[in-house]
Amino acid sequence: MRRIIITSLLVVAMTAMATATSPRDEIAARLTRSASNHYNYPYPELPMPTLTPAPAGYEPFHIEHYGRHGSRWSTSMSTYTRPVKEMEKAERNHQLTDVGRATLATLRAIRDAAQGREGELSDVGAEQHRGIAERMFRNFPQVFSGDAQIDARSTIIVRCILSMLNETQTLQGLNPQLRITADASVYDMPYMGWGYGEDTCANKLRARMKLISDSVKMAWNNADRFAAQLFIDPGFVADSIRAKSLMLDVFDVAGGLQDIHRFDSTDLYHLFTTDEIYNLWRANNVKWYVNWGPSPANGSRLPFIERALLANIIRTADEAIATGRRGAALRFGHETCVLPLACLLEIDDVNLHTTDLDNLHNLWRCYDIIPMACNIQMVFYRPTDRTQADDVLVKVLFNEHEARLPIATDRFPYYRWTDVKPYYEQKLRTVIDWTN
Repeated sequence: MRRIIITSLLVVAMTAMATATSPRDEIAARLTRSASNHYNYPYPELPMPTLTPAPAGYEPFHIEHYGRHGSRWSTSMSTYTRPVKEMEKAERNHQLTDVGRATLATLRAIRDAAQGREGELSDVGAEQHRGIAERMFRNFPQVFSGDAQIDARSTIIVRCILSMLNETQTLQGLNPQLRITADASVYDMPYMGWGYGEDTCANKLRARMKLISDSVKMAWNNADRFAAQLFIDPGFVADSIRAKSLMLDVFDVAGGLQDIHRFDSTDLYHLFTTDEIYNLWRANNVKWYVNWGPSPANGSRLPFIERALLANIIRTADEAIATGRRGAALRFGHETCVLPLACLLEIDDVNLHTTDLDNLHNLWRCYDIIPMACNIQMVFYRPTDRTQADDVLVKVLFNEHEARLPIATDRFPYYRWTDVKPYYEQKLRTVIDWTN
């Protein structure tokens, strides 16, 4: 019966995806979605999802959380310098069109503004985390009432630490009585970062996956029209310009402008047609699916690099349940952790398995999964009647919408912890062969 119920849920989810707005229409409506993992966290600019009230006789008391840092500058200065250097070759040879000269001027201004800011949290990123903290507080006031204990931890990367501080300071401002601890230590990196114990082997697998995603990126995109608007002589382009690489680089810069307020009025998307934007996103979507997701091409193994993180979540949740204390365990890291964790939890359709990369975009969309500040919140509920204290429920919010789990329930979005915990503990016992 359990298998039948779970299968039915998957069918419902896939049917809903098939009848939803197409990704082409979604990207046309908001070009910034095409930036994949650089897409800004969509709330509260988009309407907030409606949350289901707690079941009668239950109240929230604890949250387990893992969230990505907020919007940032590119982690590599080469993102900004490489397209400038490529276009300067044409400038020296007097091969830039009027559009090319204007584009180079824009790229230089962006490069100059980025000096010394590689990977830094932006003003937009700070706003995102303050907003997430405020909504978490308003949605689950019982969790953050009185002197509740908030244990916040971050990876050792500065943008993650600052994301953590923006959330914890916001919570402290909303309730000065909160007891908040915040830490960022190498000690916690084996579960907070990238699955250290298995990452060496996983990196070898991911290197093979990169060959797949790179080939798709080159095969699905044609740079002839893009280059023609920037450069005068097609012969010069053929001999001296890496047109396809330049197109990809400018597209990356274009997508990242949404992450920094000083570029609110700067646009590079006008250099691309709607089809080009769509196909560039499709290729990036494949990259995230095969390099970090549940793709059969990687044997559906890569999500398991976050086993230590899932084990930590289960352990701290059990401690909160056992002690009955109110509060939250907040963790701040990266999308390269959120995506594998979401797959490991089998949230919604994120753990989709398909070999049809040509059709992946209709089934799996990275901008919905790993935008800047993406997050997973596991909210725990206990009976108000303390004699029933062991009857704990949990619901999962994925980027603040109520998510389905691969577990039977008669009261979605709420699941019994006594059903959820053993399901994931069994997954943690899975033996992974990284050698092939």
